[in-house]
Amino acid sequence: MSLNLEQYVSEFSAHNVNGEHLLQLDGSKLKALGMTSSQDRAVIKKKLKEMKASLEKARKAQEKMEKQREKLRKKEQEQLQRKSKKPDKCSSDATEGASEQ
Repeated sequence: MSLNLEQYVSEFSAHNVNGEHLLQLDGSKLKALGMTSSQDRAVIKKKLKEMKASLEKARKAQEKMEKQREKLRKKEQEQLQRKSKKPDKCSSDATEGASEQ
């Protein structure tokens, strides 16, 4: 409707075309849905291309965020492991002082 192609809404609805299905449509499938105007198909195909590019960009951004989170988790885990391996200087000083007496 935002593309001023309201005349195809009923046909798309009748064929249960949802967002996921819409992304799979090509020129011949659009034609089979009753979109006889090549200009209308071109408008839809252009918009679909833009949507796919946007989805791909969002997917890559999501993957990047997940990698950054994983890297941060590993770094925090390594720091915790290092802290648990280091002897506590205060407690070692106290035991040395007690052994000297």
